[in-house]
Amino acid sequence: MTYARLVTRLSAVLLASFATASLAAEAYPSKPGRLILPFGPGASTDIVGRIFAQKFSEAWGNTLVVDNRPGAGGVVGTEMAARAVPDGYTILTYGINQTVTPHLYKKLPYDPRRDFIPISLYATMPNILCVTNSLPVKNVADFVKLAKAHPGKFKYASSGVGASPHLTMELFKAVAGVDLIHVPYKVASQGYANTISGEIQAFFFNLPGPLPHVKAGRLRALAVTSAKRAEQVPDVPTIMESGIPDFEVTVWQGYAVPKGTSKAHVAKIHDAMMKALASPDLKQRFFDAGVVAAPLTQQEFSRYIELEYAKWQKAVALSGAKLD
Repeated sequence: MTYARLVTRLSAVLLASFATASLAAEAYPSKPGRLILPFGPGASTDIVGRIFAQKFSEAWGNTLVVDNRPGAGGVVGTEMAARAVPDGYTILTYGINQTVTPHLYKKLPYDPRRDFIPISLYATMPNILCVTNSLPVKNVADFVKLAKAHPGKFKYASSGVGASPHLTMELFKAVAGVDLIHVPYKVASQGYANTISGEIQAFFFNLPGPLPHVKAGRLRALAVTSAKRAEQVPDVPTIMESGIPDFEVTVWQGYAVPKGTSKAHVAKIHDAMMKALASPDLKQRFFDAGVVAAPLTQQEFSRYIELEYAKWQKAVALSGAKLD
């Protein structure tokens, strides 16, 4: 074989290799992905996460399968995501709890800021304070007065130690000066059910979960934690309107991937998120569920996480909540 023919053949092989690599990159995603959702079925994170995952899958070009991994206020699922292969096929529902838990636990099996690449926010929502219908209170002032008259008597539900419903109530207890007993649930829907039955007296949960029960009259809503009233329940005042100043909690959800995921895959996921969030159909479904679509650039989302991290560091210190 002549030198010229050898060079030609090697060039052809190299070109074929580059073409194959290029096609492989363009093919992403070539298989279904996994969305690790660190809370159980029926929780607001699950409700909203599934709505968005469906629309995201359409924009991404393949199915994103929801994998509920509840436990320890989101720690179990988050650790699983942190240890996943960074191949672009594992996505974590990264939300407010990832900025809360570092201030609750002495040590976590991951670093929520170091071990993940934030991609974008996709939804925000308030928490809502609800009580069982048998409790003789009509507003926040009534609730505080009754709780102060019976310290340690009433129970409140949450979706787990360290989750935003737990921390929101702990903050409320601290600033309102009331003593309530915490009853954590692995599945939020059980907390709703036990409050409806009267076994539990109150809770702060993300708006989407309790919303149907509030509208149906099965639960009495006293206040929302947003700065402004939620459009879905316009007659329900904010906590600040109810006489507790500077009390605002915005719950949020976004996507992040394990550190080491390629820039090309991160960009593809971000592009699909933006396309999904621009959908009028998604915006309406979000509104009906009690949330607001909230697209951000990667840089904006990273900055948002840092602000929330600092905010909850102070809030957890105020609440006095600590875990081993």
